[in-house]
Amino acid sequence: MGIVLFATAAGRCTADDAARTSFDAAVRPFLHVLSGKDESFQLTGSATFPVDGKPQQVKLALSRFSKDSFALQLTHEQYAAWLLRSEDATSLVLPLHKRVLFGEGEAAKEHHLLPAGILGRVVSSASNVHKWTSLASALSQASVLTNQQAALPGFLLTPFAKQLKLTQPEPGSHWFPAKGSPLAIERPGQLSVRINDVDVDLQVQMELPADASMPVIPEGFERVRIRRATLERTLCRGVHRATEILAPGPALTSPATANRKVSHGELRWVGGQRVVLLDGTPEQIGTAHGQLLSDEARRCIESVLFSFATGHAIVEGKWFMSDLESAWKELSPHIPERHRRETRALAKALDVDPHTLELLNVFPELFHCSGFAVADSATVGGKLYHGRVLDYMTTIGLQDAATTFIVQPNGYSAFANVGYASFTGSVTGMNEHHVSLGEMGGKGEGQWAGVPMATLMRRALEECSTLAEVMELWRDSPRTCEYFYVFADGKTNEMVGVSAVPEAIEFIGRGEFHKRLGEGIPDTVALSAGSRLATLKKRILAKHGAIDVETAKWLMSRPVAMQSNLHNVLFVPEDGDFYVANASHSRPAAEMPYVHLNLFELLNVSPQGRKPLPLSTGTTRNSDD
Repeated sequence: MGIVLFATAAGRCTADDAARTSFDAAVRPFLHVLSGKDESFQLTGSATFPVDGKPQQVKLALSRFSKDSFALQLTHEQYAAWLLRSEDATSLVLPLHKRVLFGEGEAAKEHHLLPAGILGRVVSSASNVHKWTSLASALSQASVLTNQQAALPGFLLTPFAKQLKLTQPEPGSHWFPAKGSPLAIERPGQLSVRINDVDVDLQVQMELPADASMPVIPEGFERVRIRRATLERTLCRGVHRATEILAPGPALTSPATANRKVSHGELRWVGGQRVVLLDGTPEQIGTAHGQLLSDEARRCIESVLFSFATGHAIVEGKWFMSDLESAWKELSPHIPERHRRETRALAKALDVDPHTLELLNVFPELFHCSGFAVADSATVGGKLYHGRVLDYMTTIGLQDAATTFIVQPNGYSAFANVGYASFTGSVTGMNEHHVSLGEMGGKGEGQWAGVPMATLMRRALEECSTLAEVMELWRDSPRTCEYFYVFADGKTNEMVGVSAVPEAIEFIGRGEFHKRLGEGIPDTVALSAGSRLATLKKRILAKHGAIDVETAKWLMSRPVAMQSNLHNVLFVPEDGDFYVANASHSRPAAEMPYVHLNLFELLNVSPQGRKPLPLSTGTTRNSDD
């Protein structure tokens, strides 16, 4: 049935108003769809939004055939995907890759794609989109209960009327966009919205075209079978998290900063950053981690295992979870049992499947970055400065889980680990023996018959007290993929660059020439790639002999750091000082403020050893509290 509606309450309407389509008339067909009263309709349109500062447009066509079945077709200039759902099967068709990921049988009991109520499952309450979908849901219910020609209820619309710039010619009459409104209306069932940098154009037809039918998967497409519940859960939770990343609400942009304590753990907010102190056995550390960071861990899991996995399927045509499973099978024999115990305790505290976290924790095998160390003749007073730039996919929202961990494991060295909630390995860290570590990803993805990079990094923080011991650990351990590292020791001002692949390892001393890095710089190790390396070396040479904390931070600024810069860290290992900058939703880490932390103050020990400081300098932490 077609819907064409226009009238005003009680017949109050001016000639000018009669010549325009009201907001009420434009949105009623959409509200009718949302109400679920009609099981068949067609929705078409496009959405334009920025990703990494560049506008991206996605065109969509949605046809619903029944309460169980629909076809959603999404098209981007570089990507395409069809989501086809029937009562018995769900398929993600990837036309550009000539592949279809499909599952048959029963769907999940939650996080499924059944059309009824789907907005509540795929739009997060922490996203700014939620207030609009909540409004639409409320209006759809009100619309069903009221006369189809009546004005939409003012008590629902009034709170949004200012932002949408809607006006009523008279109290109780229909609503119209005023001058400067983000809405553009041409006819009932058509709506254009521009809010901030997001443009959405939608049209709805309540009658399916006569030739409308479920798209037929072309012959010759490779078919990859996946459990239907897994496929739908991944897509549902992936979109849920994507709404937070693309349109973060106040809970994410201005999170509550209350400090908390649990047994064997403490959350402190320092300069707007999370700092979590953990101590004890692997079980105690994992449990406290989960208790203190449950929301952040959930977002991290959804970012990696669902949002990234969904995007990866569309862009690369591969089922990411299969890659992670393959990696885990080869990597897991090389993970210490104490780390696996901690992961299992963390999973229990988060009420998630332990294998989910095991898979999540091999994800850092994909990180890429830059780093340097300078000392002696290169710096003011000869102090050693170790800079670490983590460049990796701010677009999947890992910054919402950014956390600096201060960990005191029973029987092992204490350390600082600049990382993310739910990750137990390390990519950036410094231990109580003044040893600091940073990694840079290279090529060779898929070479996983060795110790996971993040596990090796954490083992070094826990087990090594000198640079020589770190080098020995790397030399003697089976390694994965291609990685580069900068290691430094503040006790001796020693530093080394490392190039490591499974079959070989190379240590690059300060000032040494290397075929990939070019001429060396005295008392310097600098690792990066391409123009970023050239800029980093140029900056070090320009400031050689005058590098201090602020200059060292500047060395890591754009364009040495990429737009996808997740975090920057400057270590001053001799003093236990380190400076951390994390990306926001709109700016890379290099453009954010640094927060100054000190490992020994946070551990409440003297820099000369694990001797307790006088009580006047801080509260002694009791591992049994």
